[in-house]
Amino acid sequence: MYKRQELPRILFFNINGSGTGPLSRCLAYAHRMRGRARPVFLSLASAIETIHDMGFEADYFVSEFWSRSHINAWNRELAIRMGLMLEELRPVVAVFDGSWPFAGFMHACDQFDIPVRIWSDRGLYKEEMEPVPVMESEFDLVIEPGEVGSDFIVERARRPGRKVTTPPVTLLRCDELLSRADAREQLGLEPDGRYALFSLGPGNLKDVSAVALGLHEEMRARGFTVVFAHAPISVRDVPLPDEVLTISVYPLVRYLRAFDVLASAAGYNACCEIVQAGVPSLLVPNTQVADDQVLRADLTARYAPVVVSPCNTPAERREAVSQLLEIIAAPEPLPAINLDGADRAVDEILAIVTQKHAR
Repeated sequence: MYKRQELPRILFFNINGSGTGPLSRCLAYAHRMRGRARPVFLSLASAIETIHDMGFEADYFVSEFWSRSHINAWNRELAIRMGLMLEELRPVVAVFDGSWPFAGFMHACDQFDIPVRIWSDRGLYKEEMEPVPVMESEFDLVIEPGEVGSDFIVERARRPGRKVTTPPVTLLRCDELLSRADAREQLGLEPDGRYALFSLGPGNLKDVSAVALGLHEEMRARGFTVVFAHAPISVRDVPLPDEVLTISVYPLVRYLRAFDVLASAAGYNACCEIVQAGVPSLLVPNTQVADDQVLRADLTARYAPVVVSPCNTPAERREAVSQLLEIIAAPEPLPAINLDGADRAVDEILAIVTQKHAR
């Protein structure tokens, strides 16, 4: 165990999702823990440099999606790799972020007698999703990062298996977002330019090329310069016209206010950050993922200047862009929203650490 003068060591294990959601949520928790704990990452997401850039220790283990091993063999490999890390680190807490806690993760925690296990499990899954064969009671704490509009709720108080729903979890605090002028200066954009940012997801599960190219034509016809954001875990390039600018920054939310409009997938991070930044946005839900992005996009539209459209056809894209410009021309007041989900989650995590350390 750690010495009393040391900060408690907390291992974050994030899966490699279709986007950077699990990675960004763990980083959000770690970011709020600075000075109070020592976060260390074992990441299945390949964008390991983003963790290092934020000042945290991290190791990478190949995701089951990219491994050639059968899932059973992969879980055995994970248990060994994680076991080596646990033997060296000896954390007081292991936090798993993802929809399905892996057998390798659970076995490693058992073998090394990790005092506290926590499961961060984003909700809003589709009804047809298979049930997870892991009981919430196997964890000391289950955190459900809430959707836009959620408040802090104790779903179940007893331990193990205490469960809370938090307000939306955002990687950065509101005061860490750059102003329009500062963001444009750092990105090298013209102060008076008219810019549309495309952040349509990494394209690893869904080919976003047709939507991106079609929306580019619509935006260009309205006088916008299109800027395309490359996701840090993307493995597929989208063919883009020469006049499209590209950026690769993380976290993207820090720079969102540089743009007049945003076209984005409706992932958890994106929707929370759209509300946080207040940028007029076109949400294009990805229906090929486990979470219900159509429902999330509709929820987000209640709290932010948002248009929702699949943008599959030229007519849908034309109508969506027209509606977005109407929002810009006649903005309406929006309700205030609580975005302190990461802080509330960290309070819960560190409360358990304090209890265990006091024994």
